[in-house]
Order: sequence, then C-alpha cells, then structure tokens
Amino acid sequence: MQFIQLVISGIAQGCIYGLIALGFVLIYKATETVSFAQGELMMLGAFLGLAGMSMLGFPFWLAVLASIAAMSLFGVLLERVVIRPILGQPAFSIVMLTIGIGYVARGAITMIPGIGTETHTLPVPYKDQVWNLGALVLSAEQMVVIAVTAVLCAGLFAMFRYTRLGIAMQAASQNQLAAYYMGIPVKRLNGLVWGLAAAAAAIAGLLLAPITFVHANMGFIGLKAFPAAVVGGFGSLPGAIVGGLVIGIVESLSGFYLPEGFKDIAAYIVVLIMLMVKPNGLFGEKLRKKV
Repeated sequence: MQFIQLVISGIAQGCIYGLIALGFVLIYKATETVSFAQGELMMLGAFLGLAGMSMLGFPFWLAVLASIAAMSLFGVLLERVVIRPILGQPAFSIVMLTIGIGYVARGAITMIPGIGTETHTLPVPYKDQVWNLGALVLSAEQMVVIAVTAVLCAGLFAMFRYTRLGIAMQAASQNQLAAYYMGIPVKRLNGLVWGLAAAAAAIAGLLLAPITFVHANMGFIGLKAFPAAVVGGFGSLPGAIVGGLVIGIVESLSGFYLPEGFKDIAAYIVVLIMLMVKPNGLFGEKLRKKV
C-alpha cells in the first residue's frame, strides 16, 4: 500500500513535469528552438492566479481562467516582440535569450514590494481535502492534477487531430517552408504555439501551487521538466507527458527507498541512462540527414 501511495504521488508530480515539458516540445516542434523560460512562465501563471483571488477578489475558477488567458496573450506577445526578431540566428543565441527572459521574469516578480520576496498559499476550494479508500489515502490536490492533465491531453489530441488549426500546426512543424508555400500563416502559428506553451505552463503553476507554495523561485522546477522532455522524446507531445510521469515516479520512489539526496539527482540519472540506451527518447523519431 505504501508503494501504491508513492506511485500516485509520483504520477501527480510527473503530471506537473509533463505539462511544463509540453511547452518545451511545442516550441521545439514549431521553431526548432528550446525555451528555457518555461519554468518562469509557470511561476508567472501562479502569481497571476494568486493576484486574481487575493487582490482582485475573483472567484477561484474566474481567477484560473483569467490567468490562463493572460499567460496565453503574454506568450503570443513574447514571441512577437522578443523571439521573432532573433529567429534565424544561431540556436545558442535563442537559448541564451530564453534564459535571460526567465531571469528577467524572476527579477521582475522579486521587485514587487510585499509579494515577490514572500511565500504565498494559493486559496483553492479543495485545499487539504483527502479521500480514504481503505488503507489508501488520496489527496484532492494530487487527484485534481492528474484529472486536469488527462483532460488537457485529450483536448490537445482532439485539437491536433480534428481541427484545421491543429493540422496546420502539425504541417508547419514538419516543414515550415513547404507549409508557407501552401498558404499556411507560419509566423502567426508560431505565436499561437508560444501562447499555447505559456498557457500549459500557467496551468502547471496553478496546479502545483496548492501542493507547494507560490514564490519567485518555483520556476526552477523547469529544470526537472527538461529531462522529462528528453526522456519522452523532444519531438513528441505524448512523450512529454510519459517522460514527466517517468521522472515523477522515479523521484518519488527514490526519495523513499534510497538514501537522502538521490531524489534530487534521480531525474538526471534517468536522462543519462536514456541517452545511452535510446538517445532519441521513448517516442522520439530517428532523423537522418543526407549530405
């Protein structure tokens, strides 16, 4: 029973990693660049939800929807104003730019008096609720994380499978030049992808906040989500979720059964093993280039 409890906890944490990893994969598939600002976008989403509830007096669900919408718009503007002008430059330049965006976001939050330097609790209606199934104790926060992740994955699957927007995004991710010649607005789609990635990060932040706290450094969890994207395969959306679940479960089990300290390095050990055994990840595609 203890093992099952640890696995459920790991799945909930892995869902958070998977949602952030979705942003990594979406942006990589659209622009072939890696955004290391996903953790900070998650942090901004959590702070927006906190501001909506505690400062503006919004009900919980209205604050959640408003913060997700605001982060989607922020992602689109970020791509248009900051990212798009540097596209075409070496990949290293774009990576460093996204790292800089993360530092700027963290610093901007920290400079807000009375908010940025404090640790806050997100007041959610299901806080501290538990369900007892025999000897198994299920936390409402963890169950909400798992349920929302499942619904979001189903929604993304339906969008990419059945909508014109999703099909256009898939086409652009396969070959941007060919998609452009076929009349697909590639630049506009790139902005929408950044907005979608920011929305996924905001959802992850709003789900994580009741389990931990809202603070300026909560974005560092993105360093655990990046291994999740690598394990699942950097070009696969389902792989991002599966990779997150793998990292979350391994972390949970290693934190209980292995000596202290192994939990902090478990994600990177899994990545090293995966790179040695299957470098493209669990769902990654083998890419070959003819010279």
